[in-house]
Amino acid sequence: EVQLVESGGGLVQAGGSLRLSCAASGFTFDELSIAWFRQAPGKDREGVGCISSRDSSTYYGDSVKGRFTISTDNAKNTVHLQMNSLREEDTAVYYCAADLFCSGTGYWRRGGRVWGQGTQVTVSS
Repeated sequence: EVQLVESGGGLVQAGGSLRLSCAASGFTFDELSIAWFRQAPGKDREGVGCISSRDSSTYYGDSVKGRFTISTDNAKNTVHLQMNSLREEDTAVYYCAADLFCSGTGYWRRGGRVWGQGTQVTVSS
């Protein structure tokens, strides 16, 4: 069974950093691509970025490009989302999703077949 569990959320001041983790089970990262999404209260879900199972290429949404980085720890079967220079508008519940098509076309923004439960990130001023 494919499962995802996020962790690492919390409260951080604007300008600070936070690293989220997405522990995967039931598959490896050379089998399924992974993406991060976020949803703030009253707003639509937003694609943060994805990492391709084919060649580990990464793609990011415009609002986080240059500040967020996705990486994999294959030994721990975990995907990380490193978030730097955080802003109040980054406040949201962050989710990881698996089994999607990660490429520069942006199709990954439609979501994945499997989702984690989410972790709250709150950025204060």
